[in-house]
Amino acid sequence: MSNVYPICRPRRLRRSDSLRAIFQETEVRIDDLVLPIFVEENVSDYMPVSVMPGVMRIPESRLAFEIERCAKTGIKSVMTFGISHHMDEVGSDTWNENGLVARMAQICKHTVPEMIVMSDTCFCEYTTHGHCGVVHDYSVDNDATLVNFGRQAVVAASAGADFISPSAAMDGQVQAIRTALDDAGFYETAIMAYSTKFASAFYGPFREAGGTALKGNRKTYQMNPMNRREAIRESLLDEQEGADVLMVKPAGAFLDTIRDIREATHLPLAAYQVSGEYAMIKFAAAAGAIDEQQIVRETLGAIKRAGADIIISYFALDIAEQGF
Repeated sequence: MSNVYPICRPRRLRRSDSLRAIFQETEVRIDDLVLPIFVEENVSDYMPVSVMPGVMRIPESRLAFEIERCAKTGIKSVMTFGISHHMDEVGSDTWNENGLVARMAQICKHTVPEMIVMSDTCFCEYTTHGHCGVVHDYSVDNDATLVNFGRQAVVAASAGADFISPSAAMDGQVQAIRTALDDAGFYETAIMAYSTKFASAFYGPFREAGGTALKGNRKTYQMNPMNRREAIRESLLDEQEGADVLMVKPAGAFLDTIRDIREATHLPLAAYQVSGEYAMIKFAAAAGAIDEQQIVRETLGAIKRAGADIIISYFALDIAEQGF
């Protein structure tokens, strides 16, 4: 009886590095990555974030140096988070034209004008209670928070921010910000909305990094991680309200949501590889359980393959410096 050989042999295209490279379908480039940075005012020393190995709180006095360093590695986009020493009940420092939100954008744009600055637009790092807006009767007041969103957005845009990135998960936040920006003449300032933001346990390490005072949770305004249809609805509402870019956060556990939204919209789509995702990889690599570089490639590749155009990742600087 004669031997029967397979006609279709997919392995033909995997025989060498060159063949595998030429037929690779998904590529993550440094241009696709945004580096989140934590900037603390009124301090002189860097502060390591113990639960996020390799991540530091940057003293405001060193921000210009760090932006130059990022630019030299090829990073073109940063997202700014402030650690404020001027907290109050409503986060009013965020709409102070000389406050930390404004100063971060000014320093970044003055140092490297071509750097794309995405100003995280929220209140949790600037309020004494750690919630993302105005608290009345133990609940976040959605509409009072919208007014303050407009104030913060105009201050950030005035300081040079290229993107306003509202992350508080308030209903109508994109419309409120777009109206405030347009009324102030900032027609060209874009909005990258945290349009599908889940109430996720993957944010845990961020609390140390960002210095939030939160007690309790944000489940009344962030999304239930078990809801798929609602996730699509949330992002499409932000598109209707004038968002220029949509976002899914977190990324790794919600690849199905990234794909769903990619198929539902023609807007650019971002995804945020959050602090918990970063920490798990770092700690597992330190324990010798995984190869960090390979895992970073795979996780970022999966996010891109699912449909994200932009990936916000704490690994961006590692990749830029070490060429993962």
